Amino acid sequence: MVDAPFRRLALIGIGLIGSSLARAAREKGGIADEVVATSRSAATRDAVRSLGIVDRVEDTVEAAVAGADCVMLCAPVGAYADIAAAIGPHLAKDAVLTDVGSTKGSVIRDVGPFVPDHVHFVPGHPIAGTENSGPESGFATLFEGRYAILTPPPGTDEAAVAKVATLWRNAGSTVEIMEPGHHDKVCAVVSHLPHLIAFTICGTADDLEDESRQAVLRFAASGFRDFTRIAASDPTMWRDVFLNNREALLEMAQRFTEDMTAMARAVRWGDNAYIEDKIERGRRIRRSLIALNQA
Repeated sequence: MVDAPFRRLALIGIGLIGSSLARAAREKGGIADEVVATSRSAATRDAVRSLGIVDRVEDTVEAAVAGADCVMLCAPVGAYADIAAAIGPHLAKDAVLTDVGSTKGSVIRDVGPFVPDHVHFVPGHPIAGTENSGPESGFATLFEGRYAILTPPPGTDEAAVAKVATLWRNAGSTVEIMEPGHHDKVCAVVSHLPHLIAFTICGTADDLEDESRQAVLRFAASGFRDFTRIAASDPTMWRDVFLNNREALLEMAQRFTEDMTAMARAVRWGDNAYIEDKIERGRRIRRSLIALNQA
């Protein structure tokens, strides 16, 4: 096993991402010598104890972060401000505070004011996941071949950034440094908008009259099944993502609405060239993802 960049990692919230990282630490090494976890849900804490994927489960966030040289927020981003306020006074000197949330502007806004001067703040986002949630859903190879984006604020200690980057590389990810606003706009296109569309189209199907709705469910083709896979994602997490990346998401939703209207107009008027161009561009994007091993 490779050397770990941290002595003790405290996971605050332990669903799919946190439990996958805990498993990677145990099975692959190179993450932390010791992993401590906590969750506000007693049922989740009991489940993690039963799974045996961490060294210790604490009942409070204050106990979990005590003595940890890396603290990682893995809860829904809407809970970050309250968590940061609670743990701030208990963070060890020179500890690194990081996270896994998919909105970075809101994380810096909500967590930053509670970070003590003696703590290094390195926001992060592993771009990996499935539609499943909860600690039972994790697996050690989740991050292999995926990207992890770090968005450290200006002036962040370079050694702290390097340690977080090493953690994610040892988990199997390729690490990129990105400006928070750029990250949020990119994620609005590649992740947040597709989820918004998936939840919406499944809602549309669910609102059909009963006879039509049953037919949709019985004869669902692969396209609709793909939407339902995305729409099975955790509602609390995605509610918080939508609300905390509001501006970028609404901008991309407006652009999509305009493009969808143009496509519908092309279908209405039989504009073969426009329709074929959109389809071909979609095929090119798919081939590009395959070439980058991201499909």
